[in-house]
Amino acid sequence: MNGAESLVRTLLKSDIDTCFANPGTSEMHFVAALDQIPGMHCVLGLQENVVTGMADGYYRIAGKPAATLLHCGPGLANGLGNLHNARRANAGIVNIVGDQATYHRPLDAPLTADTDSLARTVSQWTHTSTRSEDVGHDAALAVRAAKTAPGRIATLILPSDTSWNDGGVVAEPLPEPSLPPLDPHAVEQAARVLRSRDKALILLAGDSVRAPAQKLAWRIAQATGADLMSDFMSSHLSRGRGRLQLQRVPYNTDMAREALAVYKHIILVGAKAPVGFFAYPGKPSTQYPANAQLLTLTRPDQDAIAALTALVEELDAPDAPIPDPGPRPEAPSGAVTPEGFAQAVGALMPERSIISDESITYGRAFYPYTFAAPAHDWLHLAGGAIGDGLPVATGAAIGAKGERRVISLQADGSAMYSLQSLWTQARENLPCTTIIISNRQYSILIGEYENVGATPGKTAMDMLDLGNPDLNWVSLANGMGVEGAVASNLDELCDLMRTSFAKPGPFLIELLV
Repeated sequence: MNGAESLVRTLLKSDIDTCFANPGTSEMHFVAALDQIPGMHCVLGLQENVVTGMADGYYRIAGKPAATLLHCGPGLANGLGNLHNARRANAGIVNIVGDQATYHRPLDAPLTADTDSLARTVSQWTHTSTRSEDVGHDAALAVRAAKTAPGRIATLILPSDTSWNDGGVVAEPLPEPSLPPLDPHAVEQAARVLRSRDKALILLAGDSVRAPAQKLAWRIAQATGADLMSDFMSSHLSRGRGRLQLQRVPYNTDMAREALAVYKHIILVGAKAPVGFFAYPGKPSTQYPANAQLLTLTRPDQDAIAALTALVEELDAPDAPIPDPGPRPEAPSGAVTPEGFAQAVGALMPERSIISDESITYGRAFYPYTFAAPAHDWLHLAGGAIGDGLPVATGAAIGAKGERRVISLQADGSAMYSLQSLWTQARENLPCTTIIISNRQYSILIGEYENVGATPGKTAMDMLDLGNPDLNWVSLANGMGVEGAVASNLDELCDLMRTSFAKPGPFLIELLV
């Protein structure tokens, strides 16, 4: 058995059964092992940032890591943007990165790079195998690292001779690390603050914005009068009927400071203290009042459900039903507006849909119009590096085994970062509906230009404009094997959404706004 074969068998033993790949020469023995050993679902991505983004989306829905296969340092570098997003989303991923043979590396061949340093910028665990005999054990360590709460990026660098040399040994799965214990003093302190009836906010993130924890948080809020909000960068929320009608902390610093100004206490459940996405001249970096007391109930790596359960018991908070959001919205008609678009999504999405939201500026008011939609999962861009919406949607569809409709609410500029995702959707015949918000400009950057106090002129506006020539999204989709059509009003949008939901495979709608 060579090292590559021991790697594949170890991954399978450790319940890693999906590999998103863009291989090269250094990884050919790994590719051969994947071909010879049954059990691994191999998914080809045509660019590495698509590969890493798919692994992120897969983890969020499947709840377990996938492997990626990347070609040397430059291939890893191509995937760093979405590995950054995955790290911020607390996604568990096992990166397998091929590298020069151990004896070839000192010769500084053209593809030689400092792969280890590149990996460490986005990985919580990094290791380079040096012998084929160690590859299986190193893979088991990588899987254990990726499964460490709340989900971590593990990168195993595999020189090509460690793959092709004989001596590989299959390693047994390693036990997953246990969660760090709760701090009982934090529970007691949170209860004391909430009993005081001072104005308090419970800020939720991570597992605490998923359905089981939401019910506990609502009981606490109803018993104490505290407010609930989600961290703006929460990567995966349970939403729709039967779930809390949570709002996020606003993105805009002025709006966030206004929303948080009333709170004397902010209790953090898997969340960080709210800070601005960027610094702005003359504005504070923090979004909460200077006199607000911050209290950490749980860190992201701790058990939010256990902590909220302990707080419910400490407060003796009675059961409280989740509020009914009212009737589901009707399908809208007329001219396209952000509110009308959100209403269409809320009115028409199928049961158990998955929303991949990279709508950026256009989608910040979407939440109220989808509270009464059927129960669904909403995935957000967590790290701010645009270009994750389409890959995350693709990986989520695979994580759901193709059994759930995935709807991408996708800004046009960021879609161009990872357009190749459409090809993978077509190859895998995934139930993905992509709605391109086609305003033909980087709207978020126009807003940020104003936020920093600058006045854009012609040169600046040309750099923020996506026209001249206009992007033809239907042609781009067709070139990737995906059917597409244009909607210029809400009536056409709703008709096309219904059409797409009836299809087994992918469909793209260009929504002119």
